[in-house]
Amino acid sequence: MKIGKSKFVSLTYQLRLNSADGEMIEETTKDAPLEFLFGAGRMLQVFEDKLEGLAAGDTFSFDLKADEAYGEVNEDAVVDLPKSIFEIEGVIDEDLLTLGNTIPMQDAQGNRLNGIVLEVTDETVKMDFNHPLAGDDLYFTGSILTVREATEAELLAATSSCGCGHDHDHDHEHNCGSGCNC
Repeated sequence: MKIGKSKFVSLTYQLRLNSADGEMIEETTKDAPLEFLFGAGRMLQVFEDKLEGLAAGDTFSFDLKADEAYGEVNEDAVVDLPKSIFEIEGVIDEDLLTLGNTIPMQDAQGNRLNGIVLEVTDETVKMDFNHPLAGDDLYFTGSILTVREATEAELLAATSSCGCGHDHDHDHEHNCGSGCNC
């Protein structure tokens, strides 16, 4: 069976920055593979395009240029926020505002975003809301473990608003590991 729409895919991969011998930033194994419903919109479209038509046992290696993956770094996504918005019951958790810390937040429209703390002053917190891999070319190598028909439950889960198949009064991340969200 080949990878195509509504197929459930299990694969391993190594993700490196910029080239086949670049810094490895993520790896999945046979014990903890990436598993997803192909065509459900949970992966980058170009990532899926590169895998389409492969079958169990096939290997792959391909790169995604920054503009195909998470885009170039957007300077407008680096913002100064009033430190007061981090108050909970009048107290700021200073451990939260540690340089390099990723803080889950929401914009005015309720969209979830993660911001990285770049700088903290007495009045403001400089946050970077770019994807951590913005500006980077990505290089994937791996192998397809299984390709099968998706179950009814997997298809149903893909049509729920978050894709997890559960009630939506919970909080979790949607990505394939440490945040690449390939």
